[in-house]
Amino acid sequence: MTIEIKDIARPPRSLCDALAAIGTATLSSELAQHLGIRDAQIRGPKPLKKGKTIAGPALTLQCMPMREDLYGAAEYENPELQLHRHVMYPTQPGDVIVVDARGDLGSGIFGEMMLTFFAGRGGVGVVIDGCIRDSAKAAEIDLGIWVRDVTPNYHAQTNIIPFAVNVPVACSNVLVIPGDIVVADDDGVVLVPVGLAPKLVEIAGQHAEWEEFARIRLSEGGDLRKYYPLTPEAEAEYRAWRAAQAR
Repeated sequence: MTIEIKDIARPPRSLCDALAAIGTATLSSELAQHLGIRDAQIRGPKPLKKGKTIAGPALTLQCMPMREDLYGAAEYENPELQLHRHVMYPTQPGDVIVVDARGDLGSGIFGEMMLTFFAGRGGVGVVIDGCIRDSAKAAEIDLGIWVRDVTPNYHAQTNIIPFAVNVPVACSNVLVIPGDIVVADDDGVVLVPVGLAPKLVEIAGQHAEWEEFARIRLSEGGDLRKYYPLTPEAEAEYRAWRAAQAR
């Protein structure tokens, strides 16, 4: 049996890197205030280990409720029928896997071996509205991992089965289109619609720059009422500061 999985259109790597440098907190607020995306956070998944920031296009895996007539329970019986493997096959450097696992806490979508394969192909992170297993070993892999929890069970052992690859999914009730950009750090996970990403970098980059100026002034004892957000007086000071930085 041959399973054909569509690949995705990928944005420029430079665009993803720019979003990662800005961070989820600023991206979330700027999406809400300027681009009409009220709530871009994928709630639930938390970092398995702190200190990792990723941004990349989404490869998607959709899970559905278990039906034994459609999917056998044996973990290694005809592995190529297991769609959770196929979501990894198109991986290119910088990709992120997003899994709609229905918030299920009893099935480990990926384990150490598959996550090792994904990292070896250049994948930078996984975001799962559910669990992984082999968590201690997984934490040692150079990979960002955001999950609801961990479990000893394998991917289809309990209540869900992998159902479709690279289709639109609802990850923690957030619509993710394959190729959308996922940004994740210690604050959480934010979905950036790929068509809005260039404008978001422009707007959020300006925000991050004036916040850097404000942070400096506040650390020097500056007045919060003047510097956050910037008053007109502080904006003039900020423009002079920015001009000085450019010289």
